[in-house]
Amino acid sequence: MSDLTPQAMAGKLLAEGFMHTGPNVPALSDPLCDTPIVVTLDELRPYELNPRITRNPLYDEIKASMKERGLDAPPPITRRPGADHYIIRNGGNTRLAVLHELWSETKEERFFRITCQYRPWPERGEIVALTGHLAENELHGGLTFIERALGVEKARELYEQESGETLSQRELARCLSADGYPVSQSYISRMRDAVRHLLPTIPNVLYGGLGRPQIERLVMLRRAGELAWERHAYGKSLNVDFETLFHETLSPFDLAPAEFSLPRVQDELIGEMAERLGISYNLLDLDIKTIGDRQEVLMRPPEETEPGTVILLPPSLPPLDTSFVPLAPNGKEELPPPPPRGKPATGTPVHTPAPEPVGPDAPITQEVPPQAPQEHVVSPAASTERLHAIRQMVAEHTGDAPPDFALPIQADGLYPITDVWRIEPGLDTPECLRTHIAQFAREIAGEAGLSECITPVDDGIGFVCAFPFDALSGSGRTVLAWLSLLSDSPPILSDAGLVKLFRLLRLSRRLWDIEAGADEAGH
Repeated sequence: MSDLTPQAMAGKLLAEGFMHTGPNVPALSDPLCDTPIVVTLDELRPYELNPRITRNPLYDEIKASMKERGLDAPPPITRRPGADHYIIRNGGNTRLAVLHELWSETKEERFFRITCQYRPWPERGEIVALTGHLAENELHGGLTFIERALGVEKARELYEQESGETLSQRELARCLSADGYPVSQSYISRMRDAVRHLLPTIPNVLYGGLGRPQIERLVMLRRAGELAWERHAYGKSLNVDFETLFHETLSPFDLAPAEFSLPRVQDELIGEMAERLGISYNLLDLDIKTIGDRQEVLMRPPEETEPGTVILLPPSLPPLDTSFVPLAPNGKEELPPPPPRGKPATGTPVHTPAPEPVGPDAPITQEVPPQAPQEHVVSPAASTERLHAIRQMVAEHTGDAPPDFALPIQADGLYPITDVWRIEPGLDTPECLRTHIAQFAREIAGEAGLSECITPVDDGIGFVCAFPFDALSGSGRTVLAWLSLLSDSPPILSDAGLVKLFRLLRLSRRLWDIEAGADEAGH
């Protein structure tokens, strides 16, 4: 057989019997399990919802390593159903950006065609991808506070789209933890405040990498300022609301993070508030610090608080400076004039006093009344002379009668007790009082296993006892009889008599404890 010429060979191959008659397949389907595949930079794109917005601080080091060694750790990839390109699955967007830059500079094939580990798109793909990127960025290179906050807010949107319901902060924390990105509810609360109230005003500072401690202190300052504003603005006709005032005061500080000064922000904010409200700078400063300290304790995660402890104020306040509130010749308080306030834009820098020390290293001054030994207090209440002065000044300024004394007994429950005697203004309505009374009655009855016997009502004292006494015996009958007596008739004791009753019960319990100990010793 003679050799075929190239023309004859081509003719035979193009004959009718060799024509393709099946359907055209544009591309192979994606693998159904984790599989290494080769992709080009044209086929691979970054993850659109990547929480990192700013440049990775390790970018230059990563580029130098990849240029010298190549891509030692290819980024994991995936692809949405029906999409024509792959995306980074979790982490690796910085490496992809470096690859594009190196390919543009060198035109080396090793930077253009890479082998990656492909994983199929999961059922909850968007949420899994976002939480994966959040977790991966935390492990490698770290995110700024505001990037982390924006990522968590986007996760909230995806979770709510998935469930069709609005999520509380606690529910969001549980969802994030279940998907591999644990974060506390208090941390989520501060993130949300930063996104809502700080980001529109100082984006350059936040995107520039302002640290978490400063952001959290600024968030707490805004909260304390808003509460103080609502308290002092009540009944006054003002031409500005707090949100606008806060924005106008904070916006001039949108500088580089290194130039941001929280004490100056606080000084400017208190000064503007004092001027608009027509009150003393020093009194407003003291009020905001007091509210801020309380808010800080309330927002502290459970792991940072001793179990079983209810704290009114952190015991890290410095001792009272007796020269802070001098007395005028007429015997009334005479507050010193406010310190000069400087604008951040122009002028000579104004010296701002250093903030009072707070935290674990601050000096602690704590006194416990001798009549309340530690072993007989449910949870010790921190008390200092400064705290007593703060309570007196705030009470006098708001028009409330300052308490003559406080019973420092702390108790947990649905409504934790921090002061037996004082009734806050927000609680001083019939509806709120009945709700609290009924809950305390259920908790008291619960100590005898009879909480189901207490039925809340909308009139009277707020509850009734619904259980036949004849079916009870011992302590259960005594507790329920006492609660029933309260629900059937109004209390007839005076304030002095009520305090004596508290003392009588306290001494009686102590007597029973001593007698029980003597009996045990005798046996």
